Amino acid sequence: MNELLDPTSQANLGVVSATCVSKVELRVSCKHLLDRDTLNKSDPCVVLLMQSQGQWMEVDRSEVIRSNLNPIFAKVFMVDYYFEEVQKLRFEVYDIHGHSSIGTHDDDFLGGMECTVGQIVAQKRVTKPLFLKYGKYAGKSTITVTSEEISGDNGFVELFFRAKKLDDKDLFSKSDPFLEIYRINDDGSEQLVHRTEFVKNNLSPVWEPFKVSLNSLCSCEEKRKLRCVVFDYDSRGKHDFIGEFYTTFEEMQKAMGGNKIQWDCMNPKYKLKKRNYKNSGVVILLDLKIHRVYSFLDYIMGGCQIHFTVAIDFTASNGDPRNSCSLHYINPYQPNEYLKALVAVGEICQDYDSDKKFSALGFGARIPPNYEISHDFAINFNPNDDECEGIQGVVESYQNCLPKIQLYGPTNVAPIISKVARVAADEEKTKEASQYFILLILTDGVVSDMGDTREAIVRASYLPMSIIIVGVGNADFTDMQVLDGDDGILRSPKGEPVLRDIVQFVPFREFKNASPTALAKCVLAEVPKQVVEYYSYKALPPRCPKGSTPDPTLNSPSPQ
Repeated sequence: MNELLDPTSQANLGVVSATCVSKVELRVSCKHLLDRDTLNKSDPCVVLLMQSQGQWMEVDRSEVIRSNLNPIFAKVFMVDYYFEEVQKLRFEVYDIHGHSSIGTHDDDFLGGMECTVGQIVAQKRVTKPLFLKYGKYAGKSTITVTSEEISGDNGFVELFFRAKKLDDKDLFSKSDPFLEIYRINDDGSEQLVHRTEFVKNNLSPVWEPFKVSLNSLCSCEEKRKLRCVVFDYDSRGKHDFIGEFYTTFEEMQKAMGGNKIQWDCMNPKYKLKKRNYKNSGVVILLDLKIHRVYSFLDYIMGGCQIHFTVAIDFTASNGDPRNSCSLHYINPYQPNEYLKALVAVGEICQDYDSDKKFSALGFGARIPPNYEISHDFAINFNPNDDECEGIQGVVESYQNCLPKIQLYGPTNVAPIISKVARVAADEEKTKEASQYFILLILTDGVVSDMGDTREAIVRASYLPMSIIIVGVGNADFTDMQVLDGDDGILRSPKGEPVLRDIVQFVPFREFKNASPTALAKCVLAEVPKQVVEYYSYKALPPRCPKGSTPDPTLNSPSPQ
């Protein structure tokens, strides 16, 4: 699992999911680990787990560092920080054998430590002893976790390095070089920023491009000194020093646009001993790209419009609208659940749509004039223009169509999703962050065409689109949770996973006595993140508001 699961949403009356305050990077190092190997030292790996509903769920794991009892892991764990919640974390350290996965034997376990995200954020750096089972100390083993916040005005930098004519440290072959970058802190200490892969048997290696946050690289200070070190990889952990050089992010930026810059890779000992010593090779920065992390607000302020479509369930299971027990009964004194949900969500969405016109569709009914079953009809009965003027226009069209249709079935929602997806697909072709589509589906029952619906959602996950499903009435909505990706990855019947989690399901009954604001907040909680995820995936920055000019130094957004 590569991504942190959102904390369990609280859908009790009036309670909504906490708002993510910020994203936090966690870096891990250990000291004095137990030596579990006979011939070599332990090969440690760290597994990060988070507690959810009383269960420990794996979030991510680090790389394996060979034969090292004092490892500094290059892996950066990214977590969402929720100020109002106690987010319990557990770090487990294992000795990995060969290429096998995490073992279950006691002799593979080097120790664990529990803490909260809040503790790490508050202290910036937490060092704690590692414990084995039953509260037993793992010798003198300790684990240190440091945190750094990723703020909105931060970003990521992508670096592409290579080297030439490095010193050969091997007798019978060439060196296997890798590069480490360290940030030098105010107190003179060094923080590992990134460790590249090693390139086997090559004195002129080309390393894979990599991304790091500007906060990690230089604390967002361009003149902060960076130390870059090249080593010859050794499988036993005894890496040979080849050379080093110092630079700054300010200097690195000269490589933007593919303008190469290079540094002499120096070995201080050779420089002192050898009169004609020039260098131990050169390291070249081939390219540098800056990726700003854009927010939902950046896209909205850039002119992105939220196009809102509502789809209403008119299947017979709702009951005869003329009967007061029907979910579609129009009570002159109190709106029914369909209207309550529609108005609560629609009034939020309308703020982001400049023309205030909303598409309103129905499904599961026989419609005039021929009373054929339709699963994607305009409730204003205008097939050429299904838009209504504002939320009030949707309400009036809903009330006017009820006496003219026959509630029928089944509950097929795939046609509606596909219809909105076709419009979203046309928008995708513009290659601009100009329109994003939200489909609100109001339904009283379990979806009948589950296979087709899953397929349609997988297709829609590649488009500028989110789907909100509000369950109306007291039906068993257990199957609906399958469509909401919070509990696992939704897949099509053929096994293809969604690109993004774009579905949010909420049972209206849990908000019956709550304010409309509480329902709207819960229903729309994931939309801002989904908007940013889509445009990040497409590498589309916000459009420029009128009167402003684009910043030429900023590239497209980068998913986190």
